[in-house]
Amino acid sequence: MARWLPRSTDLTRFCQKLNRVKTLEDDMMETSFNRCLSTIDLTLLGIGGMVGSGLYVLTGTVAKEIAGPAVIVSFIIAGFASLLAALCYAEFGARVPKTGSAYMFTYVSVGEIWAFLIGWNVLLEYMIGGAAVARAWSGYLDSIFNHKIKNFTETHVGAWQVPFLARYPDFLAAAILLVATAFISFGAKVSSWLNHVFSAISMGVILFILIMGFVLAQPKNWSTQEGGFAPYGLSGIMAGTATCFYAFVGFDVIAASSEEARNPQRAVPRAIAFSLGLATGAYILVSVVLTLMVPWHSLDPDSALADAFYRRGYAWAGFLVAAGSICAMNTVLLSNLFSLPRIVYAMAEDGLFFQIFSRVHPRTQVPVVGIVVFGLLMALLALVFDLEALVQFLSIGTLLAYTFVAASIIVLRFQQQKVDVPALAAGDRPNPEPHEGPSSGELKEYESFSDKLQLVDRDKNKRQREPGQLKAAFEPYLEFLSDFYPGEVVTVAVVTLMVSAICLCSILVFGNTHLHLPTWSFSLLLVLFSLGFLLSLLLIWAHEQQHSTQTFQIPLVPLSPALSIILNIYLMLKLSYMTWLRFAVWLLLGLLVYFGYGIWHSKENLRELQPQRLSARYVVFPSGSLEERVQAVQPSSQPATGLPDTNTDDCKR
Repeated sequence: MARWLPRSTDLTRFCQKLNRVKTLEDDMMETSFNRCLSTIDLTLLGIGGMVGSGLYVLTGTVAKEIAGPAVIVSFIIAGFASLLAALCYAEFGARVPKTGSAYMFTYVSVGEIWAFLIGWNVLLEYMIGGAAVARAWSGYLDSIFNHKIKNFTETHVGAWQVPFLARYPDFLAAAILLVATAFISFGAKVSSWLNHVFSAISMGVILFILIMGFVLAQPKNWSTQEGGFAPYGLSGIMAGTATCFYAFVGFDVIAASSEEARNPQRAVPRAIAFSLGLATGAYILVSVVLTLMVPWHSLDPDSALADAFYRRGYAWAGFLVAAGSICAMNTVLLSNLFSLPRIVYAMAEDGLFFQIFSRVHPRTQVPVVGIVVFGLLMALLALVFDLEALVQFLSIGTLLAYTFVAASIIVLRFQQQKVDVPALAAGDRPNPEPHEGPSSGELKEYESFSDKLQLVDRDKNKRQREPGQLKAAFEPYLEFLSDFYPGEVVTVAVVTLMVSAICLCSILVFGNTHLHLPTWSFSLLLVLFSLGFLLSLLLIWAHEQQHSTQTFQIPLVPLSPALSIILNIYLMLKLSYMTWLRFAVWLLLGLLVYFGYGIWHSKENLRELQPQRLSARYVVFPSGSLEERVQAVQPSSQPATGLPDTNTDDCKR
C-alpha cells in the first residue's frame, strides 16, 4: 500500500511547479500590441470604467436597500480601500508594463497557480461587469420610454420566476454588447476615440446633476422623520461598502492597458491617481445630491437619478440625465471589452489558457478571437441573468484580486532584484585592470563549492545588505533568522499575516452573530489574532527592501499593503453565503482548466523540460557581493577542438 503513496520528493517537485514564477523578458517594452495610449487616454479609460452604472444605478440601490443616506460613508470607505489597492497596481504597472493586470502581477511574484486563479476570477469579473452594465443601460433606455420595451418583451416572449435570473430576456442589453464588441475589434485607437467622446458627455451630465441637485436639495430628507442618516447602522454601511466596490474596478483597466501605453512607467501611476480621485469625488457628491433631493426610502433602484428629477417636477432634466447615463455606461462597456481580451491574451501567451486566444490581428494589433468570444459570452450573461446577483458576484472577485496584488507587492519588494550576468566562455576569466591587485578591486572567480562556503562565512558587516536580508539593527535580537535565504522569512511572514487577517476578520464579522462567542473568548481571540497580524507586520519590516527611484513605489510598505489586505478580507466576509458558494463553484471549474490544460502547456513548464546540463561559477566583485554564473555544458558528442573540457571539470568539482 505504501508504494502507491507519493514520495516526499515528488510532492516537493509538484508544489514547486504550482508556485513557479514567470520569467520576464529582458526588454519589457517589446510587444506585439500598438503602444499608442497617452496619460490622458489611460485616465479617461479609468474614469470611463468607474463612472457608469455604479453612479447611475448602484447609488440608488445601496441607498434604498442597504445603507440609506450613509451610502456616502460607504463610498468614502470603498474609495479609501480602492486607493490602497490602486497604489499597488500603480507600482506593478510601472515596474511590469505588460498586459494581464492582477494575473501578471501575481505570476511574477507569488506563483503560477495563484496567478491562474486570479486571472480566472478577473475573467469572470469583467464578464459580469460588462453584462451588468449592459442590463443597466437597457433599463435606463427603457425608463425613457416608460418601460414599453419591458412590457412588450414580457407580453410576447414571457417572464421567468427563477432565482438569479432576470424576469425576462433582455435582448436590448445583448444587442448593445454585440455592437460594442464590433467597435473594440477595430483597434486601440478607435476604442480610445469612442471613449473620449462618451466620457466628455458623461462628465458634462455629472456636472449638471451636481448643480441642479444642490439647488433642489432638502436637508429634511436626512432627518429622523425620514429614518435618519444611517438607518441600517454600521453593519449596513459596511455591507454597502462591499457592494460599492463595484464602482471602483475601473482603475484595473489602466493596468491591463499598460502594454499599449507609450510611457507606462509614468503614465500608469498618474492615470490611476487622477481617475480614482475624480471618480471617488463624483460618487460622494452624487450620493449627497441624490439623498437630499428625495427621501432615500422612496428611491427607484433601477433609475434613481432620473426618477428623482421626474418626481421633483423637472421631467426634462430627468430625460437629460437618463440620456447622459447611457453615454456613461457606454464607456464602461468599452473599458470592460477592452481589458478582458487582453487578460485572456496574457494567460494564453503564457500557456495557461487555450492558445487560440493569444493570436493578435496583424493589422489592428488586437486579440480579435478573445474579443469576439468573450463579447458573445457577455451578451449571453446580459440576456438571462439578474443585475443584483451579478454585482454581488463581481465584488468578491475584485476584492480577491486586490488582496493578492497587495500581498505580491510585499513579496516583490523584499525579493532580490534579478540581474542578468553575461556568461563566460569555457576557460575564460574576468580581466581586471593591470594596475589593480587583489585588494584594489580585482574580480575573483571561484569554481568549487567549498570556496563559495568560505565566501558566505565572511564578516557580515563588510557585505552590502540586499533586499530580504535582516536589517543590521535587528541582528543581535533575531540572529537565528540570518541563516535563511533572503526573502524566505518575509514570504512566511506574509502567509502568516494573511491567515491572521482572515481569522481576525472572521471573529469581527461572525463572532457575535453566527458563532455566538461569549465576551471573554471574543476579546481573547481578537487580541491573539491582532498580535499575530502585528508581529507578522513587524517581522516583515525588520528586513531590507528594494529602493528604486526609477519607477513609482507605494509608500509605507509593508503597512499600506497590509491595510489593504485586511480591509479587503473584511469586505469579502461581509458578502452573502450564496456569493461565496457561486464563487467556490467557479474556482473548482478554474482548477479543472488549470490541471487539465494550464499546468502542462505552461511556458515555464516547457522551459523546465528542456534538457540542459549546467555548471556554476561564483564570482566575487570588488564590493564583496557574490554572483553565480550558470553556463550550459557542451554535449559530449560535439566535435573535439583540441582544448580541455573545462566545463566538465567544473561539474566534477
